[in-house]
Amino acid sequence: MMALARARRGSGMNYWPGFVDALSTLILSIIFLLTVFVVMQFYLQQDVANKNSALTHLSAQIAYLGQLLSMEKTDNSNLKDQVAQLRTNLTSVEGERSRAQAAADAAQAAVAAGQDKLAAEQNKLNDVTGELSGQKQISSDALAQVQTLNQQIAALRDQLSSLAQTLDVSQKKNEESDARIKDLGQQLNLALAEKVNELNRYRSNFFGKLSQILGDRPDIHVVGDRFVFQSEVFFDSGRADLKPEGRVELDKLAAVLLDLQKSIPGDIAWVLRVDGHTDVRPVTGLFKSNWDLSSARAISVVQYLISKGLPPQRLVAAGFGEFQPIDTGNTEDAYRRNRRIEFKLTER
Repeated sequence: MMALARARRGSGMNYWPGFVDALSTLILSIIFLLTVFVVMQFYLQQDVANKNSALTHLSAQIAYLGQLLSMEKTDNSNLKDQVAQLRTNLTSVEGERSRAQAAADAAQAAVAAGQDKLAAEQNKLNDVTGELSGQKQISSDALAQVQTLNQQIAALRDQLSSLAQTLDVSQKKNEESDARIKDLGQQLNLALAEKVNELNRYRSNFFGKLSQILGDRPDIHVVGDRFVFQSEVFFDSGRADLKPEGRVELDKLAAVLLDLQKSIPGDIAWVLRVDGHTDVRPVTGLFKSNWDLSSARAISVVQYLISKGLPPQRLVAAGFGEFQPIDTGNTEDAYRRNRRIEFKLTER
């Protein structure tokens, strides 16, 4: 049998070396894949760690911004509460002052009545004394009457003294009430002045941004607390419909206002007033007067700003016709300067 086995091995093919080579190649491939997987896992862990760090940093920034927003809301709420408390105190002090004044008036009336009664009793005493002086014999009834009158006079004097003291107390209360009212008024004025100053800061910011966007143009300039555009920027002569180039300028202004209103606290009552002005020459065409033309132009500007997203309650349109010129001359340049559209950020 062994001979037979050898014969078979000698006569057949030997597959074992090929099988070993294939198995080695498979194991090397698996090791290579595992190595690639480990390297990829390392880089993925590094990427995840970096993203977690960035996410932690962003979360810290969001928390900090949330704290700032909460502090700002708290300060704003405290200021509102202080103004409301000041107004309540002012109302209470005014009521107390009215009551004290009424008490003082009543006390003065009582003093006057007591003085009249005292004068009447004094006259009566004088009459009785005159009668007694004319008599040599004073009766006991007359003496009793004199004593009674003296007692009544003393009692009236005591009443007058008490009323005088009451009047002094009422006057002191009035003086204290006046002082408290004055102090509360000053505090209220300070609170209102702070709101006005805050609005002025936003107005300066508005003018600064608008100046940067519009640039240095001869037909756009600042006069006091107003931004002034020549009417020719927006309208043709005698017309109130906006020109395409005027819409472009209003788009810039609307963008600045939309950005600005996000930062203005909601408790500040502000509006953008749009004023239309014309020159003194009579208008012809569609409008009856310069007043109608200036009002229609202001309304056209306001309606366009509303179409760009500005809230209507923050806009006011006003027409002044030719009655508020900035140049009283009668030259063409003076007429051109007086034809204008003004924008003013002000309190409501």
